[in-house]
Formats: sequence, structure tokens, C-alpha cells
Amino acid sequence: MKLNFKQRLFFYFTVIFTLSIIGVTIFERNKEKVQKTETLEGILDVYTTTISSFLSKNPTDNFSNLDSLVSLFPSELRVSIIDKEGIVNYDNTIKNINILSNHAQRPEILALKTSNKGTDIRNSASKNQAYLYYAKDNGINFIRVALPYNINTKNLLKPDNSFVYFILIIYLSVLFLINSIINKFGKSVTQLRDFAIHAKVIPSENNFSDNELDEIGKKLTENYLLLEKSKNEVNAEKEKLLQHIHNSKEGICFFTPQKEVEFYNGHFIQYLHLITDSEEGNPNVIFTDKAFEKLHLFLKNSTANFLDDKISKQGKIFHLRLVFFENKGFEIILNDITLQEKTRVLKQEMTGNIAHELRTPVTGIRGYLETILTQKLEIDKQLYFTEKAFLQTKVLSELIQDMSLIAKIEEAGYTFTMQAIHLKPFLEQIKEDYTLQFTEKRVQFTINIPEECTIKGNQNLLHSVFRNLIDNALRYAGNDTNITIYLYNQDADFCYFSFYDTGKGIEDEKHLSRIFERFYRVNEGRTRDMGGSGLGLSIVKNAIQIHGGTIYAKNRKEGGLEFLFHLKRA
Repeated sequence: MKLNFKQRLFFYFTVIFTLSIIGVTIFERNKEKVQKTETLEGILDVYTTTISSFLSKNPTDNFSNLDSLVSLFPSELRVSIIDKEGIVNYDNTIKNINILSNHAQRPEILALKTSNKGTDIRNSASKNQAYLYYAKDNGINFIRVALPYNINTKNLLKPDNSFVYFILIIYLSVLFLINSIINKFGKSVTQLRDFAIHAKVIPSENNFSDNELDEIGKKLTENYLLLEKSKNEVNAEKEKLLQHIHNSKEGICFFTPQKEVEFYNGHFIQYLHLITDSEEGNPNVIFTDKAFEKLHLFLKNSTANFLDDKISKQGKIFHLRLVFFENKGFEIILNDITLQEKTRVLKQEMTGNIAHELRTPVTGIRGYLETILTQKLEIDKQLYFTEKAFLQTKVLSELIQDMSLIAKIEEAGYTFTMQAIHLKPFLEQIKEDYTLQFTEKRVQFTINIPEECTIKGNQNLLHSVFRNLIDNALRYAGNDTNITIYLYNQDADFCYFSFYDTGKGIEDEKHLSRIFERFYRVNEGRTRDMGGSGLGLSIVKNAIQIHGGTIYAKNRKEGGLEFLFHLKRA
């Protein structure tokens, strides 16, 4: 049965008060008993002192003259004279004292070794009766007197019960007062409880009394509403934070100062599994796996507040960050930065390649102009170097134009407007633009595409695609070759094209997978002399991807290089 607050309070006060009363009663009764015992011992001491005085005035060996004195004492009083060796020399209740055993080990006799008196209550071995013994040393013998420990003696030592009755009356009266006080206090506490339970609606001022507890109830109710409001706001923010953490691409786990897991999201376990090969899904594996050795050393020895580290595993690069909180708890964040690292390296390489590619035309222009300015040249020589410098500016201009285009394709490809383009007339126009180059190199350009073939694309990007494919063929296929583009398949969504030349192709096929990389050259020296920015095929690949397609390169069995790609139909 569950007790309410008032019942528990009454029970606690009752127990405490009862224990106090019992303690006081026991203490008082023991004190009274001790006092009565001391009084009785005082009477017995008078007997022993009287006997001692009598013996000192009437010395004798057999103590027979004690009978006259003992006869004056109460009849139930037992008197014994014991020598220092414990032998009983006289006992007024035993006719033949020779039958008595040695009394040296009696408790009251032993007590005389450390005190001037000795007492004990026990059964007499000779009389088979309980006695209250009192012994005293007179210097020559031990004088012992004893009273039978019967009902009379017990009553004499028994404490007076009037004090108990008085205490009982006080006890009942105080319990009544406690109950009255607790009833009043409990009523206020009950009201306070009701206020707490129904705190969502603040009671009217008339519902409150003037006592302090009711005032506390009112304030608690108001504070509760404020707390609920704050709690709801905190929970809302917490829910937002948890959703953010769950949806975050970062792996996050929170730990207590004792390294116990508080919270983690799915990405943390996923990244942990990739790094440690652990299938348990237990975040604590991070504290034992060797891949996190730097983390282990940091937690063991460092006094810093955070740690940044990179871990390479399974061909991926992970960023690890540990941050301590004020309570010595901490969070560990794992993030897959493989793409960022590759992008960083790519940007570094691209920056170096751009500087390298720009250096050649700029150096050429500077050299030609320096020659013209510092040397006295004939008109035809000056014209020759001026033309050379002009050609290098064209190379530089093409390089800048291509870099601008590929940057726009990669960073803002969504800005290109798509429209329906009839591909065959579009290619016929490009062919006309290359008439002079085709004639000079004796190249036959064939377009084998149906008139109705329509592509959804951006005209400028597609122009860059086919211009760079043609430039690449003219530059590397050689003279007296054929360049062909034809439609070899189509379905409901895409048109599939082949663009090939009949030239030399690429001898080492390991280069085929890399020719779409920026500034990649199959033969660094030869291809640089042939011109080109080194970005053409990279522009082609990215432009086709914007159109939803892919492109591949292969060597033809008949000779030459072939590009296979597809574009979306309009």
C-alpha cells in the first residue's frame, strides 16, 4: 500500500519521536536502577564496614564471635569471611564451611584486585539460590555480604513506573499535536501538488490562500509554464539539430568523458566500417583499431582541445576531427574528403599545367618582339618575326578561350540553354568553315547522318565539340586521310554517333583512357609543336556530359582513332 505525503510525514515524525521517547525512557529507567543499586550497595557497604570494624576490635581465628553481630542483621543476609587465598573462613548460612570450594575466582572477589569493592548477581553453588553479592577488602580478609536475589530484592531495584506513565501521556499528546500540524501542512502540500499537476492552466488568484506554501505553488505554476515553453523551444531546436546530423554527409558521434557513446548518425558507422572493416556497428571500435592510432595517442597524452587528422583507407581519404566540450565529453567527426582531395590535387596540377602552357606562347612572343626591338633587321625579317609573334598570340588566345569555356562548363553547366538542333545542316556549316584546312591536308570529310536527325543541345557547346574533334583529327591523323561522322544507332532517347579518322591512331593504348584529361599529351614534345591548348578533348567530354551523354575513344582495326558518343534526341 502506497502512503501519501501526509501519511509518510506522520509516519516519519512518529518513528523519530517514538525512538526518542524509548531512548529517554530506557536511559531514565537505567539511571534509576543504577541509583537504586548504588543505594542497596551503600546499605551492604554499611554491613561490611560494621563487620570490618567489629573484627578489628575483636580479633579471632575462628570468627565465632561474629555470630552475635550477624544476629543483629536481617535474617536473609548472608555473611562470609574469605582470606586472601580464597578460602572461606566463615559463613553464617553454612555450618560446615570445609565443603565450600575456593572463592578466589568469584567475580566479586576478582573485582577487589582493581577496585575497593566488588559486586555480582548469580546463583550460589552451595545454596543453589540467586544472590546479590557485595565484597570489600579490609586489608586482612575479604568481607562479603549477600542478599537473596528474590522478588523483594528485584522490586527494590525495579524502577518506578510513574515516569513511564508520564512519558506515555506526553507521547500521546505530542502525537495528537503532530497529527494536527501535519493535517494543516498536508492540506497546503496537497494544494501545491494539485497546482503542479494542473500547472498548464494558472489558477485564479482567489484559489490561493495567504500562506507561504500556496504562494510557492503559484510561483511554481508560473515558473512551470515558462519552463515548459523553454523546454518546447529547446526540444524543437534539438529536433532540428538531430535531423541536420542525420541528414549530414559527415559522420558524427558524441561521447561522454568516460568514452561512452551518447549519439551517432548512420554516416559515422558507414565510414567506420570502411576504415576498420568492422561489421559490429559499434562506435567504440574507434578506440581500439590501429587505423586511429594518432587518435589514441592524442586522447592519452595531449592537452589540446581538438585534433585534425587524415586517414587513407580503401582508396578513400577521410578527415577526422575530434573536439572536446567543457565537461570533457567530446565529438568525433568523420568525413569522406576523397573528392575534395582529388579536386585539390587536380587544381594544383591544372594551375601548374596552365602556367606551363602559357609559358610557351608568352616566351615565344617575348623572344620575337625582343629580337625585333634589339636587332637591326631587314623589313622581311621584321615581318617574319612579327608574323611569328602574331601566331603565338593566336595560340595564347585559343588557350585562354578554351580555359574559360571548360571552367564555365564545369562550374555553371546549368546556364547553357538547350534547343532543338538539326544536326546535318549544323555539321555542313562547320565543314564549310574548314574547307581551306581540308584542302591543304587533302582530307575528305564525310557526314553520314539522316536529314531528320534532331538533337536537343546548346549550339555553342556542340560547335566546340565538333570543332575540337576535327582539330584533333587534322592535327594528328596526318595528310591524305578521311574523317567521317555517322549515326550508327538510335532509340527513343538518344542518338549514337561515331567520329573517326583513317590516320595513325594511338600506338600505345594505355593513353586512350587519359586523352580526355586536361593538358594531357600522348607525346609531349611532338604534340606541343603541333599546337593546340591541350584542353580540346576535355572540353568535348564535359560538353557531351552536359548533354546527358558519354564519349569513349578506341583504335580502329582499319587504322585511325574513333570516338563513340551519344546525345539526347529532341
